Amino acid sequence: MLQLRYSQRVLRFNFPARTSRGALTEHVAWYLHLFDPAQPGREGIGEAAPLAGLSPDYKPGFEAQLQKLCSDFNNLNTSALEPEEIAKFVGPEWPALRFGLETAALDWQHGARRHLYDNAFSRGEAGVPINGLVWMGDAGFMREQIQKKLADGYSCLKLKIGSLDFGTELRLLAEIRAVAGPAELTLRVDANGAFAPNEALSKLERLAQFELHSIEQPIGAGQIERMAAVCQRSPVPVALDEELIGVTQPAAQVALLERIKPAYIILKPTLVGGLQATLEWVATAEALDIAWWLTSALESNIGLNAISQLAGQYARLGFAQGLGTGQLYHNNLAAPLYIEAGQLYYNPQTHWELPG
Repeated sequence: MLQLRYSQRVLRFNFPARTSRGALTEHVAWYLHLFDPAQPGREGIGEAAPLAGLSPDYKPGFEAQLQKLCSDFNNLNTSALEPEEIAKFVGPEWPALRFGLETAALDWQHGARRHLYDNAFSRGEAGVPINGLVWMGDAGFMREQIQKKLADGYSCLKLKIGSLDFGTELRLLAEIRAVAGPAELTLRVDANGAFAPNEALSKLERLAQFELHSIEQPIGAGQIERMAAVCQRSPVPVALDEELIGVTQPAAQVALLERIKPAYIILKPTLVGGLQATLEWVATAEALDIAWWLTSALESNIGLNAISQLAGQYARLGFAQGLGTGQLYHNNLAAPLYIEAGQLYYNPQTHWELPG
């Protein structure tokens, strides 16, 4: 009979990850282990790592909910766990936990080899293009990151903006464009809601000179009418990110996208409710002719692997995904994931380091 347990790992950043909600120096990842005592050595593993300041389930009761989930599941004495049954165990208010259980179930079903989907990426036959992420910081720190990403061969960069003087950020963008024009380098920015609604359009007009691919969340989430007005008039295509968090009902998702009409949505399974919820957002967006891409939410390599293999399910691999976070930690789990010339690859012959 299948049993469920959990473990924990405190991930430590190579440098403070400055976000609009403060600087992070560490991130706690919880791992769900799905196993059968009669089959020693085989475990399906998933990651539940709610993100401080963003995840609905980043709260003091998270470990208690983990304990309850394991207890409830173990009392069932079941021999199977189908992905579509996950919602019976974990409600939408626990999106990171649902993602972790989904991943563990998929892993178990496919032989507990961290091979969740069968596609060119997971077979090691093709990479997934990713954007090079440039973190917030002082101008020197950001300039150093930019130079390294360009030297590493990225064809798409994403800059976190909103923490510096706006003039300084414009100068950094100008420096990038002096080195690589839009034909050579796709440039994205993420404001994390940093712009005041009354100044957003004027800032977007100044940003437009750099021929940006998109801007994520120019104003704070929850201001639907104001965001709709920004999307309608912005000279830079707008992508929704934080706006999607907590919107779990299909009708509400359709209403949100129909009202705001963004150019893109950005999907983070840990934040929006897991793999199945992500696929539902994809279907809704595509029905409304809204483009999308996948992004990790600072998970360790277990969670990053799940999202990356999901990305590999789509033929649209020419579109850069936000999956370059595996190198952020100095104590990440060793994994077959590696980055080369701006693409993420998976080598199925490489050893996994597994959580305890």
